[in-house]
Amino acid sequence: MVRAVILDMDPGIDDAAAIAVALNNPGLDVKLITTVAGNVSVDKTTTNALKLVEFFGKNIPIAKGAAEPLKKKFEDAAAIHGETGLPGYDFPTPRMEVSKLAATEAIAAELSHSKEPMTLIATGAYTNIASFIKQYPELLVKIDELILMGGSISGGNASSVAEFNVFTDPDAAKIVFESGLKITMIGLDVTLKALISKETSDQLVTLGEAGKMLHGIINAYGDVHEGGKPMHDVITILYALHPEMIKLRNEYIDVVTEGPAIGATVADILHRWHAEKDFNARVGVGIDAAFFNKWFIKQVKLMNKD
Repeated sequence: MVRAVILDMDPGIDDAAAIAVALNNPGLDVKLITTVAGNVSVDKTTTNALKLVEFFGKNIPIAKGAAEPLKKKFEDAAAIHGETGLPGYDFPTPRMEVSKLAATEAIAAELSHSKEPMTLIATGAYTNIASFIKQYPELLVKIDELILMGGSISGGNASSVAEFNVFTDPDAAKIVFESGLKITMIGLDVTLKALISKETSDQLVTLGEAGKMLHGIINAYGDVHEGGKPMHDVITILYALHPEMIKLRNEYIDVVTEGPAIGATVADILHRWHAEKDFNARVGVGIDAAFFNKWFIKQVKLMNKD
């Protein structure tokens, strides 16, 4: 069964890899891509989304979203993703134009026109998603699952407790987790357990122009760990296609919106505040790293433009 999805992203290198997989896997039908400020400015993330859609010769609308968080001052991750957000490959200047609708309105229009519920995958700050929840509560029933890249229940990467996407707009994240939507949180507890190894990265250059592109941007990626580089956002696409490959745990997640722990996603692990049955998210806690690397190579082979 093909899964219809909307992608809300801030490309970004790992977002770019996620878009590449999503656009070329026959199990997903990408209806819309919306952009948000996060890894770099929203102007740059939008340009990068256009570049990727054109690179793969797809005709998918792209709608530009929020330029800054709801309340917090915007801080990008250009130190990790480069000034453009997509270094390492020489993309031509895109010719496509963005949608006349802003991201929130574009999401609403797509859901309104869909006969069946759709999956929403968000891999940047959740500003667009929070705005949609507040503006179009009647359309929440049209979302069968909200898959989030973000958060952590074991330590952060923007601070000792906060993951970057949630840290970027914690107020939006709090709205999202309190929305009542079916939420699956693919955070650092999973993504740091499935690094792209050097062996996998080295194979990419042999896999057509798409492989060369991904090899280039991944090599330029500044998020380096012992054993490889995390493709955080790609794990959301893996989950959308193969949910059985991610070990999940039911949790109640609260988001800290001020103070030194701002952006922390706090799990009620011992059920001190909520009963065990009272949870608002399924949190990813485990993955087979070897499977992920093999799967990623298979996905790149599907993209081969030669």
